[in-house]
Amino acid sequence: MSKACGAEFLGTFWLVFGGCGSAVLAAGIPDLGIGFLGVSLAFGLTVVTMAYAVGHLSGGHFNPAVTLGLWAGGKFETRQILPYWIAQIAGAVAASALLYVIASGVDSFSLDSGFAANGFDAHSPMGYSMVSALLIEVLLTFFFLVIILGATDEKAPAGFAPLAIGLALVLIHLISIPITNTSVNPARSTGPALFVGGWALEQLWLFWVAPLVGAAAAGFTWRWFKS
Repeated sequence: MSKACGAEFLGTFWLVFGGCGSAVLAAGIPDLGIGFLGVSLAFGLTVVTMAYAVGHLSGGHFNPAVTLGLWAGGKFETRQILPYWIAQIAGAVAASALLYVIASGVDSFSLDSGFAANGFDAHSPMGYSMVSALLIEVLLTFFFLVIILGATDEKAPAGFAPLAIGLALVLIHLISIPITNTSVNPARSTGPALFVGGWALEQLWLFWVAPLVGAAAAGFTWRWFKS
């Protein structure tokens, strides 16, 4: 369990540092910034690379919603949920802390720019409402878990699951960055929110509730498919 949790810490750290780091450090550079497309690719690449690197140690969840969805789908033990969640949140917070220190190395940095935090209403990149944010996060997390459960099924082609999962995360970000900055991962949302504070913490509940609901629904749906 200690090695599995260590792998989850590292994987979630890399996901948050790579994905949020690309948004904070590289997305907004005039003429050279990577934009929405680059940030979407960065999140997908973090999952692909760490799933291959440490997925064999922990299953490569890197996300509390994935852990819950796999449990709902009958692929994960109840007693392991809390240790995984603690490791994932710790990895996300550690990555956000290091990103904050690095980003603070330039005078123009300010947390007022959002620090890649997730939000709705006035804090949505394009001003989308709470209802829109709730629906998109539930829907995309549902399909993310369906893809994960299907790609890791014993009847699926061996060795390709990380690619399918990473590409799914790219697509998810391409769809929903304008709406919520894309969560589908409560740990990813928690890390930046702790540093932004204020509105980000007030809205954090949605980025726990929606992904967990979507993931659980997918897990129980997959269990029905396999019954």
